[in-house]
Amino acid sequence: DTSSVLTLRNFEDDLTKKYSDDEFNYTFKTGESQNLFARFLNWVGQGLFDVFGITLSPEVLQLLEYLIYLLLGILAIYLLVKFLIKENFSAIFQKKAETINDINLTEEHIEGVDIGNLLNEALANKDYRLAVRYQFLLSLQKLSKKDIIDWHFDKTNTDYVNEIQQPQLKQGFKRIAYLYDYIWYGEQDIDNDRYTVSVLD
Repeated sequence: DTSSVLTLRNFEDDLTKKYSDDEFNYTFKTGESQNLFARFLNWVGQGLFDVFGITLSPEVLQLLEYLIYLLLGILAIYLLVKFLIKENFSAIFQKKAETINDINLTEEHIEGVDIGNLLNEALANKDYRLAVRYQFLLSLQKLSKKDIIDWHFDKTNTDYVNEIQQPQLKQGFKRIAYLYDYIWYGEQDIDNDRYTVSVLD
């Protein structure tokens, strides 16, 4: 009976090659050459294929990797610019309190510091620039104790000038503040003679 004869069908010669192309390869490359992001993206791609049958081509995975690098780069630049702007703004508009030897004016009120003793130590060590610093702080301390100014570590010299009501005292403080800024923040080296003139003039 010819109706029961089985007909042998031949597969196309290029069938194996056809279904071995990259688009039918669902095994994602792994190895030492991959970085953490690439391995993570491969894991995500493999998970999408296993669960939903969604295939992400190597090109798409690479594009996602580049996108992540781009976003991280933008974030890093944003944080750096924000930090630099904040630091420069503070440096221009406000001289922050500094820690000098035993004084940390961000933690301790100026009236509770023995500035006179520190001034004597600086003079004994012939550190006249530091002595100018203490001399200025001593002036602030005296003004604060007399309630002429309301001292606070983040106030500027301009703030104190505006608080002083007596014209003569205001002018004297302006001069002291100018010398202090010039010598201390200008990092001017001074000797005993220049220190004496600066203090007594």
